[in-house]
Amino acid sequence: MHILGTLVLTGEMEPRLFNLDFQLLADSMLTIIAVFVLFLALSYFLFNPARKFLQGRQEKIAGELENAKTKEEEAVKLKEEYEAKLSGIEKEADEILADARKKALLNETRIIAEAKEEAARIIARANVEAELEKKKAADEVKREMIAVAAAMAGKIVGASMDESKQNALIDETLQEIGESTWLS
Repeated sequence: MHILGTLVLTGEMEPRLFNLDFQLLADSMLTIIAVFVLFLALSYFLFNPARKFLQGRQEKIAGELENAKTKEEEAVKLKEEYEAKLSGIEKEADEILADARKKALLNETRIIAEAKEEAARIIARANVEAELEKKKAADEVKREMIAVAAAMAGKIVGASMDESKQNALIDETLQEIGESTWLS
């Protein structure tokens, strides 16, 4: 009986596939529910903040990238503006240099014209002074010749002639010789 009792006992306990019994199923269900509740709790307390943190970081990085892109575009615009200003400055410098050259040429022309006018005035003044000196020299020569002629006439005529006759004789001699003789 012993064998039979063992069989009966074993008969109740027939071997099952995977040894599934009610207790195992209940434990498995409780474990699954516990894992699910643990997953929900971890999701709420750990995964969601981690997701929010990662999403915030992603948004921050995207914002920084956008900001960097905007700054780069501004830098490109500023660079273009500066290059335009530089080319404008070069044009302006060329214009200033061209104006300075024009002014220098005008000043040069004006100075040369003034120098020529001054030279012409000096030459004219020198010509006038030369004419005056020529006339003065001619007058002196005339006076000396008159004095010499008077002295010669006085020696020739002698003491009989008075001064009024002497002046009349000088005038007559001058008229005979002519004015053109004295000037040449």
